Amino acid sequence: MSRDADPLRYLAPVTPRLSGLRPVRGEGVHLFDDQGTRWTDFTSGIGVVNTGHAHPRVVAAVRAQAERLLFAQIGVATSPLAGELAERLVGLLPGGLDRVFFTNSGAEATEAAVKLSRHATGRPNVVVFQGSFHGRTHLTMAMTTSKTIYRHRYPNLAGGIVVAPFPHAFRWGMDEEAAVDFALAELDVLLKGQSAPDETAAFVIEPVLGEGGYLPAPRRFLEGLRARADATGALLVIDEVQTGFGRTGRMWCCEHHGVRPDVLIMAKGLGSGLPISAVAARAATMERWESGTHGGTYGGGSTLPLAAALATIEVMLEEGLPENAAARGARLTAGLRELQARDPGIGDVRGPGLMVGVEFVDAAGKPDPARTKSVQRACLEERLLLLTCGTFENVVRWIPPLVVTDAQIDEALATFARALVATAPTATDDPAKVGTPVAGGAPADAGAPVGAGTPVGAGAPVGAGAPATSGGGR
Repeated sequence: MSRDADPLRYLAPVTPRLSGLRPVRGEGVHLFDDQGTRWTDFTSGIGVVNTGHAHPRVVAAVRAQAERLLFAQIGVATSPLAGELAERLVGLLPGGLDRVFFTNSGAEATEAAVKLSRHATGRPNVVVFQGSFHGRTHLTMAMTTSKTIYRHRYPNLAGGIVVAPFPHAFRWGMDEEAAVDFALAELDVLLKGQSAPDETAAFVIEPVLGEGGYLPAPRRFLEGLRARADATGALLVIDEVQTGFGRTGRMWCCEHHGVRPDVLIMAKGLGSGLPISAVAARAATMERWESGTHGGTYGGGSTLPLAAALATIEVMLEEGLPENAAARGARLTAGLRELQARDPGIGDVRGPGLMVGVEFVDAAGKPDPARTKSVQRACLEERLLLLTCGTFENVVRWIPPLVVTDAQIDEALATFARALVATAPTATDDPAKVGTPVAGGAPADAGAPVGAGTPVGAGAPVGAGAPATSGGGR
């Protein structure tokens, strides 16, 4: 092969790419290419590197373990690390969850949770919620309703999945209480019309919709699910794949609401970039899972992810990363809401901790995916990596590593503010949006401060003072 041939051409094109960045090194919230150009990563690899890129303690733990043992298949000769990690997790889990099953990815863990729920209850059906994302395997595609692309032209998906409304107050034009009332009432209809209680094994829910638009589930809605699970004998399965490990300002998002899960799914932030996931439940539930009916080669056997996960937990606790997520998240949200006051295209700013969504709408209040993508591209030109989400692809999601600082939040807000100005509708597009005074009387494109004095119109690029470059081409 020629030296100047692109080896990436051998990768399957089924995976779309956000940018042309080819990182060779990472540190904290930054990624670097082979020329040393710095990019600011506010995607965390889709919520994975909560401890930041290449945290020194995680790297040291992986390096030390690699010199001793790489693999011990859990069903043949179980590594002590598997038991050590399970014990450590049990000490952190909510609601008396005291048994853990390890696997490799969020989708695999979700499949395991469904299989567990069906065995534990003896029932076939699972209720999921509109806007959900639970994975890309055959079963989890059937459970995913956030976007058609995740299940497009894959026929004959797994059965036994029914879909209930998620309370989307902003989209429905309701206040939160009315939206919760409506969604719970429709769930009760579903239990009468589609899946009888004695056929319903589980309610499976993300406490903040991920791909569905970074939409938090209200406390009263989760309480309603808990009450219905208790009344019917179904299990409440909380999918914390993206919300777990400090992302929302608590170790587990469900802790904000005091709602007890019967089963909890975790992945992403558990391994700081190494592939590991887990399902947790109480012993009485796990004992109903027939031995030998589920398993895998690598889960709990590949020792490097186990070592990384143990180090990740220590970093989380000793460096106070959930607390940092809460504090930095409040700063980020406040800055975004200041920008919202200046830009009528921002319809909503929402989300706990460092899991924040910015929803874009047009002058009629409808989803505006074109503006959303334009803002994202403008940020890429300044080497700020941001992802979008939502059924209509009109939400920018903010998920920086939990080690992010105030200064890094402010720098990203300044970049985002410049992107808003650069993509603002022209007079031809919408005269009402151009030059409209904002709070305090400043014009929408003025360099008024955002957050802690960061100038909106500041021209300094992201990336060690170098000129911004285009990000190129989930």
